[in-house]
Amino acid sequence: MHTMTTAWVGYLALICFIFAYTLVIFEEKIHMRKSKPVIFIGCFMWALIGIYESQNPSGGQAHEHLKELIAEIAELFFFLLSAMTYINTLDERNVFQALRSWLLRKGLGFKKLFWATGLITFFLSPLADNLTSALLMSTVALAVSGGNAKFIVPAFVNIIVAANAGGAWSPFGDITTLMVWTSGKVETMQFAYLMIPSVVNWIIPALII
Repeated sequence: MHTMTTAWVGYLALICFIFAYTLVIFEEKIHMRKSKPVIFIGCFMWALIGIYESQNPSGGQAHEHLKELIAEIAELFFFLLSAMTYINTLDERNVFQALRSWLLRKGLGFKKLFWATGLITFFLSPLADNLTSALLMSTVALAVSGGNAKFIVPAFVNIIVAANAGGAWSPFGDITTLMVWTSGKVETMQFAYLMIPSVVNWIIPALII
């Protein structure tokens, strides 16, 4: 399997990889969803490996690597499926609607709402993942903004920064941390050491905004 990196299949796979991510980068210009080139090129690369393996048998190493890859994808898929089910259940039970109502009842000014939505996002992100947290809290911020564009834009930026910073100190907060955690590279409690740096990474941009 290691010889593939210096064989024709390795160089061709690298070219395909660069081509696929070039299409991803220019997604907005070519009006093509990034999932299409990534899935297609990924399947094409494995087809190339299959062709190479049939011509140069390596004792089933390619087969073993494929099984490992499928197992890793399955782990991520089922974990994210259960996480999204949990979030959808909370949404169905109007938990986030209650949060919006609570913030509205408090009658907070825009400055306090800015910090409140950022703080909630920062601590929600480690549990619900950064993308979901950002989407949910952006909806909340939009609902309590009263259509004030001067508040909406900085509030959205603050929420995105808080979501990314908050997701960094939890194995469930981001797809990258989840992959590192499921592969056994980092223990669960080791993520806690990133909490203070994550707070700093949110607070400083928030103060600047």
